[in-house]
Amino acid sequence: MAFIRKFKTTSGAIGVQVCYKEGERVVKTVHVGSASTDDALMRLLREAQGIIDGDKKPLFNLDKYNKK
Repeated sequence: MAFIRKFKTTSGAIGVQVCYKEGERVVKTVHVGSASTDDALMRLLREAQGIIDGDKKPLFNLDKYNKK
């Protein structure tokens, strides 16, 4: 199972990681980056979701609901 973790860095930015769990243990962590603005954070979250999705085709197209 994979999930996106957001956390506050010591510099005050928001860090984004993709974490992989087996059972209750986190077995792998991929650091995506850190962002100081909302736009940069959204970019990192999209990138993290892309890492999780890999080559999977989405079940639904939700682009029309996303704010641009």
